[in-house]
Amino acid sequence: MKTAHTVLFQDSKRMDSLPANSVDLMVTSPPYPMIEMWDETFSTQNSSIQDALKRARGAEAFELMHKVLDPVWDEAYRVLKEGGIACINIGDATRTIDGDFTLYSNHSRILRYLLSIGFNTLPNILWRKQTNAPNKFMGSGMLPAGAYVTLEHEFILIVRKGSKREFRKAKEKTKRRESAFFWEERNVWFSDVWMDIKGAIQGLENRNTRLRSGAYPFEVAHRLINMFSVKGDIVIDPFLGTGTTTAAAMATARNSIGFEIDPGLRDTIHSIKRNIVDFANEYIRNRITRHFDFVENRVKTQRPLKHTNNPYGFPVMTSQEKELVLNELENVKDAGDNTFEVSYSEEPQAMF
Repeated sequence: MKTAHTVLFQDSKRMDSLPANSVDLMVTSPPYPMIEMWDETFSTQNSSIQDALKRARGAEAFELMHKVLDPVWDEAYRVLKEGGIACINIGDATRTIDGDFTLYSNHSRILRYLLSIGFNTLPNILWRKQTNAPNKFMGSGMLPAGAYVTLEHEFILIVRKGSKREFRKAKEKTKRRESAFFWEERNVWFSDVWMDIKGAIQGLENRNTRLRSGAYPFEVAHRLINMFSVKGDIVIDPFLGTGTTTAAAMATARNSIGFEIDPGLRDTIHSIKRNIVDFANEYIRNRITRHFDFVENRVKTQRPLKHTNNPYGFPVMTSQEKELVLNELENVKDAGDNTFEVSYSEEPQAMF
């Protein structure tokens, strides 16, 4: 099995190189409007944004920034197939302008626009980032009423184009069964609150580049790709950044296409091919090891599992996990034009 992963260094709004109804899933995290580190990025797209900020017109700047993002969501709707899903990691922003402290609700502005262009909203995920900061509050401390609750969460908006995706052909059904996840993973992943993922640097990333790009953790993209696509699907990220979505797609045997406006991130994205094989294969083995731990604990505390996974021969909780197989990466090679080709093993890991 092979997958292809292409990075296009151009304006993320210009996805016109992709045919309509050709993509299965979008996983992305755009620049956050009204977060200062992104002011220059937005102002480069529209000089009126910088003028609004200088004139202390926060609401105007907020709306102008979102008008920069809106065409991306238009294109996402166009390229997604019927039943295709879009996952958008976005945080709200707090900012003091002209002495007034305000929350700018990025998630609600984006969701409102997504619904206006035809997307159907699905239950969203609240990603609560853990923090060890001793002073979490904002404002005047113990004196009412000038303190504010701390913003320690982000949203993962999940929307679908049209009706639920259907798998009608025998080959499609087989691929879907092979793309299953473990029962115990389902119970964590499909919660509407994620509290177990820290916004920490990953082994694939350079710390300074990550801070400049605002990259989200590998685990976020990895979960979403497993939850809402099957092997061989096409996953896009119109704000690729350091390439986290591409790395997660490689690790899960999906194809991917990423768009990035900053050519300065090219080397960081290309560096993925040097690390992804070992990183992904260790990640896969850890998933299976965690499953073994789950099975052992389940047998000790309750009763043996009723079903057996066919490729591996180990116990699983449900019949839907019987054809699950996690394909290890064999190699990654350049295929030209910022495209990488990944080869996978078709056999289950001998150690398991």
